Amino acid sequence: MEKINDIISEIDNYVWGIPLIVLIMVCGLWLTARIGLLQVRKLGLALKYMFKDEEGGNGEVSSFQALCTALSATVGTGNIVGVATAICAGGPGALFWMEVAAFLGMATKYAEGLLAIKYRRTDKNGNMLGGPFYYIENGLGKNWRWLGKLFALFGLLAGLMGIGTITQINGITSAANNFFDPEGRHIINVLGVDQTVTTVVAGLVITLLAALIIIGGIKRIATVSEVVVPAMILIYVGSCLLIIFTHLGEIPDAVMQIIKGAFGLRPLAGGLAGFAVMKVSVRSGVARGIFSNEAGLGSAPIAAAAARTNEPVRQGLVTMTGTFIDTILVCTMTGLSIIMAGSHEKGLEGVAVTTDAFQQGLPFPERVSAFMLMCCLAIFAFTTILGWNYYSERCLSYLTGSHKRITAVYKWVYIVFVFIGPYMTVEAVWNLADIFNGLMALPNIIALLFLSDTVASETKDYFNRLKAEK
Repeated sequence: MEKINDIISEIDNYVWGIPLIVLIMVCGLWLTARIGLLQVRKLGLALKYMFKDEEGGNGEVSSFQALCTALSATVGTGNIVGVATAICAGGPGALFWMEVAAFLGMATKYAEGLLAIKYRRTDKNGNMLGGPFYYIENGLGKNWRWLGKLFALFGLLAGLMGIGTITQINGITSAANNFFDPEGRHIINVLGVDQTVTTVVAGLVITLLAALIIIGGIKRIATVSEVVVPAMILIYVGSCLLIIFTHLGEIPDAVMQIIKGAFGLRPLAGGLAGFAVMKVSVRSGVARGIFSNEAGLGSAPIAAAAARTNEPVRQGLVTMTGTFIDTILVCTMTGLSIIMAGSHEKGLEGVAVTTDAFQQGLPFPERVSAFMLMCCLAIFAFTTILGWNYYSERCLSYLTGSHKRITAVYKWVYIVFVFIGPYMTVEAVWNLADIFNGLMALPNIIALLFLSDTVASETKDYFNRLKAEK
């Protein structure tokens, strides 16, 4: 098993090398320039559109439901475990690069949402279909269909074996173990391997709940997401803000740690050593940031395509707010809480890092703080399982021509992968997720760069019409 983990880790390092990171960042920078800093100028309008449906728009769900479905897939272990993993690997500076990636990623998400609506279509079953595979095929032309197929394949694997199933339920069961049985005293044998009772019970409960909702399809997923996601974001961010406001005196030191770490300016770190620190910080921050908000991966436009709207730009703005909420809001709160508590320097791993930050920072008994975090993580990760089921199903539909029987069988295969997720090692889980994320990003980024003229022209046309109406 150790050898397999080493191989997976090596592939991860190759996929998420400097070339891919630079490509994603350059794409975000290029789109930011083409739309004229839209993520700053029109953020207020975007937040307004989140809650105001377009009259007479075509689609399966409201724009808010589509956003919540996308957020259900992004606000998950990446915000709690992923941030902790990034800071432990790359130091406090990784949080800075997360924010940079998110700022540029807002432009990327805007373009994805816009193109999703512009190039979507309705299948023979009456479902709205959209996403990178359709804007690759219909935007770039039939000769590029192979690139759309490639994206769909990587997206299917990401949902089934990475970000959608194994990573999320592994995070849930790890959090449950840390709370109910941190010393691993209650052990049973499952398929020849010793597991804690907590892992087995939590895994079974989550698998059963996921099955009940997944079988219901996009409308049931959207209905659950629009209620659960906003509530849990408010509770989680509120908890982080409580930590920050009760430790205001520690903020300046935390900010200095972030800045020094981001640019390799730690004490005694100069020259090549400082550059090495910065390189690790950039890679950890950008990779985990993209894992969290999925800007550039091409997942969010799959959900955006189902929104009831006829205006691509409008949905692009709503889609853009997902990155703002996910990373600039939620991940920042997590990162500051961890750095202020010094939890990243205690030799802890994964969710235990954020748990320690909550226990040290919240003015409650440690058991209460740990329970609050466990509940937030469990619900965030659970909704991510639901959202990524929808994404991977749409990828499968593109590959198979919306074959109902194949999709029905796939739902159960997905549920099986949720079931086996708790029994894989943390390192292997995260590395697998990173690999599939990186492979998804490549076809999507290529399409976004080639279609940037379309994004710019659609944006200009919409705001000219909006101005004329006023």
